[in-house]
Amino acid sequence: MKLAAATAIAGLVAPSELNENNILPEAFDPRVASAVSQAVKNNIRQ
Repeated sequence: MKLAAATAIAGLVAPSELNENNILPEAFDPRVASAVSQAVKNNIRQ
């Protein structure tokens, strides 16, 4: 579940925005909670 959550968080940064200083979304990005909850939920079902 932790790996699924981390992958979901990292996936919120567009490939065009990735660089050595930008690998995660902003701390208060409103998309994080729903992305993590969906990823964990999907991981539990597997």
